[in-house]
Amino acid sequence: MTICREEKRDCFVLEGKMALPNQYFAGRLGSKFIISLRDRRKILGLRCDPCGITFIPPREYCERCWTKIAENWVELKPEGELVNFAVVRYGGRHLPKKTPYILGQIRLEGAETPLTHIVEGIDPRDLKTGIRVRAVFSEKPTNTILDIDHFEPV
Repeated sequence: MTICREEKRDCFVLEGKMALPNQYFAGRLGSKFIISLRDRRKILGLRCDPCGITFIPPREYCERCWTKIAENWVELKPEGELVNFAVVRYGGRHLPKKTPYILGQIRLEGAETPLTHIVEGIDPRDLKTGIRVRAVFSEKPTNTILDIDHFEPV
């Protein structure tokens, strides 16, 4: 334990490590989205009828017209187009995969907004936007977005 006085400020320093357990609640919409992935292997989005836009991940309000869309669920096909990507090359124990891996933005059929997720089954040097990919669901439930294990080329 150290007590210090700098510029009329007292501080108490205790050397050591502290665990900070944490839980995150995905909210009503996020929970329905995750439960559908886990239990039914179905990808859901929310549709704004006035704008004709389907959003994934789901959100409560349309970002264009501010209509509340929280009850207008639609099932999306598990296939789509890779619209952007990056190769993750830095490591860290918080990351979902061993590096290097591909993180892509996938516009699923029927949705206007892309879903960011892991892409596997293709060498990063061969990757290009516009390729068709499909969801591969995890063998064991994770209760997270990683219930979609990754996307792979069709």
